[in-house]
Amino acid sequence: MATILRDLSYRYQWLYDGISRLSALSVGGEWRFRRLALEGLTIAPETAVLDLCCGSGQTTQVLVERSCQVTGLDASPFSLKRAQKNVPQAEYVEAFAEAMPFADSQFDLVHTSVAMHEMEPDQLQKIFGEVYRVLKPGGSFAMVDFHQPTNPVFVPGVAIFLLLFETETAWQLLKTDLVETLTAIGFQVTKHSLHAGGSLQVIQAQKG
Repeated sequence: MATILRDLSYRYQWLYDGISRLSALSVGGEWRFRRLALEGLTIAPETAVLDLCCGSGQTTQVLVERSCQVTGLDASPFSLKRAQKNVPQAEYVEAFAEAMPFADSQFDLVHTSVAMHEMEPDQLQKIFGEVYRVLKPGGSFAMVDFHQPTNPVFVPGVAIFLLLFETETAWQLLKTDLVETLTAIGFQVTKHSLHAGGSLQVIQAQKG
């Protein structure tokens, strides 16, 4: 069942968007959700931004409203085709997040939204290492993704969502201390906040 619903949600934009909007209600709606990981960060027109695993460009749209130098990266040509149509102001690159075709210290900001739960633990380590590499010294990494709920009321809803739409990697992420993982790579975590009963986490980290 999970595979069928997961595939359908990626195949049909209206279904994916509907699920996204419904899920985002727990943090005040999609408008706020797409900006959640960026809160408190300064993004100027000249800020070089990478939207990592950009999907169809939902948050890329928010980023191009602030910066004139936004690049979206995704491994799916299907998603990138959608993103190019939805947000033509950005540049797009088809590549895997664990092997980014960018120079060292290229970006001021790397952002990713609910994508890291798609990765195996070894992939996650490689991706965070790549993020560190492509960031300029003092640059920021901002992400939002799942977290083990701290409010028991949210546990059944999260469990049902993961069972229907996600794979084993999402469950693995719930057991992963991302702050510890990023710190071990060399990041300085400047913000770690929980939302939606603890089922979502926002992390902002800086490259020294």
